[in-house]
Amino acid sequence: MSSDAPNQPKPEEDGVNNDATQSKKAAKKEAAKQQKRAAAAAAAAVTAISIDAPDPLAAHYGDVPLEDLQSKSVTGREWTEVGSLTKGLEGRTVLVRGRAQTVRAVSKKMAFLIVREKGFTVQCVLSVSPDLVSLGMVKFATGLNRESYVDVEGTVSVPNSPIKGASQQVEIQVRKVYCISKAVPTLPINIEDAARSELEIDKALQAGEQLVRVNQDTRLNFRVLDLRTPSNQGIFRVQCQVENIFRQFLLSEGFVGIHTPKLIAGSSEGGSAVFRLDYKGQPACLAQSPQLHKQMAICGDFGRVFEVGPVFRAEDSFTHRHLCEFTGLDVEMEIKEHYSEVMDIVDRLFVALFDSLNERCQKELEAIGKQYPFEPLKEAGIEIDPLGDLNTESERKLGQLVLEKYGTEFYILHRYPLAVRPFYTLPCSDDPTYSNSFDVFIRGEEIISGAQRVHLPDFLATRAEACGIDVKTISTYVDSFRYGAPPHGGFGVGLERVVMLFCALNNIRKTSLFPRDPLRIAP
Repeated sequence: MSSDAPNQPKPEEDGVNNDATQSKKAAKKEAAKQQKRAAAAAAAAVTAISIDAPDPLAAHYGDVPLEDLQSKSVTGREWTEVGSLTKGLEGRTVLVRGRAQTVRAVSKKMAFLIVREKGFTVQCVLSVSPDLVSLGMVKFATGLNRESYVDVEGTVSVPNSPIKGASQQVEIQVRKVYCISKAVPTLPINIEDAARSELEIDKALQAGEQLVRVNQDTRLNFRVLDLRTPSNQGIFRVQCQVENIFRQFLLSEGFVGIHTPKLIAGSSEGGSAVFRLDYKGQPACLAQSPQLHKQMAICGDFGRVFEVGPVFRAEDSFTHRHLCEFTGLDVEMEIKEHYSEVMDIVDRLFVALFDSLNERCQKELEAIGKQYPFEPLKEAGIEIDPLGDLNTESERKLGQLVLEKYGTEFYILHRYPLAVRPFYTLPCSDDPTYSNSFDVFIRGEEIISGAQRVHLPDFLATRAEACGIDVKTISTYVDSFRYGAPPHGGFGVGLERVVMLFCALNNIRKTSLFPRDPLRIAP
């Protein structure tokens, strides 16, 4: 039988060979599993070490303790303003301070931080890199509360594509980041909501999306936050320039800046719109204008004077253009022949003002226009004789007519009825029912009142009595004219109203830093 099948394997040999093959495969699988286990164990060990081990870059980030902010030393470090960050600084190491406007984590190893300073913003990039940026630094940055104050140090780089989320077209590759003042985790109003235009909100509603609208009262209740929006940063920088230009122009015209008292014994304008108070047992009030004392300065031979200061009106006016306290820009000057000399100053002052604002404040006006779109003011001085006083609606209608006929939104009306002007206004020579007075209008709304003043003491006292003013309370003012006084005139304008109308804003509260009206005395 053996000779019949010499090449056939034995059964037991066949079994032994199969077992050996299977054992080799199992060994390979087991080895692979062991390798995976070893790799996982090694990774776990590395993770454990990275968590437990101190961060070698820990000194490059974190909250700055109070003791380090208590003016202990002068280090000589130099800060760069965010608005000064340009492509010309590429490769330079800079140190900036500002608010953490937004923080966006891309991953555990990368984050973007937008830092804002004075309305300008820059994108700061944190990307994990050996010896430069650690996981801990990225984690710290992503945990910053919005609006916290931070110091960021890093290298300026120029990205290949435009940056849409920041004003500056460069980035900072962060190497150090510190928080010097924490903001609360939840803000009463978000800056991005407060900065949103009505146009954006309306477009979103049309697209079926609802965006947060921050109303006027909420803005004023949390005014400190509201002031941080780009438009408000622009509004109050424009306001500062209005005051500066006002001063510079008048100084160049030979005017002297003065400061008059705001606590006075009697009403400066007449009427009941006055804040009365007790002054050491004597009745007194807050000045409705510097009128009486700037005229007394003319009697003191200053010739031409101006003042920038607070004005108080106790009017119960709940309108878009009235406040109980505002900043007055007041002027008084000698007149040689005609009160048109005062109107000439007004004309040249405001043309210079408008031209200077358009030239110096382009960025600020652009920021305002993004939230509150407006057309540039069309200016030219036009004089029109009115037949009577005007109410607000009449002023607007006249403004439309003047714009259509003369192509201007800046014009002057004069010869107002005497009955609607203050007691110190001089009547017209040809008709005593009218006065040598004028108002100036921008965009159909009055911003300036001016006139030639009464400089004869007895006539002044008669006019005061006719307007219901107790002459005894203003006796020192009237007596000033008994010592000789030149013919003179002047005008007053509200700083907030100038900015409101120049920027075509719909409410004077937008141009008052902390407005005071009949219902608001805080913040």
